[in-house]
Amino acid sequence: MKTWQLSARLFLPFVAASLLGGCGQPPAEKSGGATTPAGAKSPAAAKQPAAPSDGPIVIAVAGPFTGDSAELGLPLKMGTQLGAEKINAAGGINGRKIELRIEDDAGNSADAQNVATRVASDPRVIAVIGHYNSSCSLAAKGAYTEAKIVMLSPASTNVTVTKDSDYVYRNIFTDDFQGQSLADYIAGQLGLKRVAVLYDNDDYGTGLKESFRKRAGELGLEVVSETAFARETTDFRSQLETVRSSTPDIILIAGLYKQAAVIATQARELGINTRIIGGDGLFSPGYISLAGAAAEGTLVTCPFLFEIGGERAQKFAEEYRARWNKDPDAWAALGYDAFQIIVEAIKKNGPTREGILNYLKSVNSPETAFDGLTGKTYFDAEGDCKKAVQVAQVKNGKFVAAEKQLTDAAPTTPPAPKINASPDLPTTTESKAAEGK
Repeated sequence: MKTWQLSARLFLPFVAASLLGGCGQPPAEKSGGATTPAGAKSPAAAKQPAAPSDGPIVIAVAGPFTGDSAELGLPLKMGTQLGAEKINAAGGINGRKIELRIEDDAGNSADAQNVATRVASDPRVIAVIGHYNSSCSLAAKGAYTEAKIVMLSPASTNVTVTKDSDYVYRNIFTDDFQGQSLADYIAGQLGLKRVAVLYDNDDYGTGLKESFRKRAGELGLEVVSETAFARETTDFRSQLETVRSSTPDIILIAGLYKQAAVIATQARELGINTRIIGGDGLFSPGYISLAGAAAEGTLVTCPFLFEIGGERAQKFAEEYRARWNKDPDAWAALGYDAFQIIVEAIKKNGPTREGILNYLKSVNSPETAFDGLTGKTYFDAEGDCKKAVQVAQVKNGKFVAAEKQLTDAAPTTPPAPKINASPDLPTTTESKAAEGK
């Protein structure tokens, strides 16, 4: 079964019956970029009402605005809202204002399915910015694909998110790329050898762990312990004793900031002072506020750092602070860029689902790239983009650019994108950004 297929309880009875009857039917065939049972057609695919030709242009923004991941999702929403307010203040697009439809998935895949079903069935919605968590994007993408509506994620990094659909894109690096970068940084910039891995047993954590492990083996790094944890875990002492006994040079946490903060705090309480590094799931002020002094020195790979982001990034930061009375983070910038990509699609191809898809397909090389706050974005045949990984460090209670950055954007030469896209990537020192979960 595809990971994105909707559970039968979300369909009308007769549709559920047809799907259940599909198990054991003839081989699946491609329909609109998604895989469906041969001869079957969902209600969304069967009838696609056109968006209204007047009134506001509706774009959905979906992510975790409550729950454990809210600290990460809210900046994404606020960056998007700032973009919409600026467009509307200037008169909208061809006289039509932008209306954002905010949908909270609470970082939960079942909620994400419900969100996707509601959004996809509303003909007014012409695109979706989101979701944040990879598990939510995987749960939601089937409904969007069946309804032929683009989902552009500024944060989902699991490598499978964009697969098996023509309608799923992201303006952030993948876990495969990020995991390789983590291994390169530990081996090259830090010169360490022994790594203990603690990973969240979900799509994000396992994906990041697996890509790290593969590259670590190529570099001669030794993974001395590998321990999974559940998102609801609050006591990590037994896992940390396993880490202690493996005598690592560094601890890699592949998970989100909330659990990572507890791990860091409990590690220091147990007298484990080993250096900590993590993926972009740790890149949140919430990690620092929850872990306190235990967060000091933590290194994280991340998609974008404002301090090396250039003049436009600084101007955005000023506008964001004026609007929200807080500093923006990478997720605010990525959400803003995702919104601006959709706006550009509307300006070029009109406010339709098909027009937005065709625009994203055309953004497939450095020459056609969208030049945003976080660097140039263009997509390969899977809907993925190639951008540099930056490294931040907690210093004096704040994330700052680490003194040592990856000298090259790619830890290995990545496969060439399938649609006229160059494999060449910018370096972090050129302030080209990448994005993250």
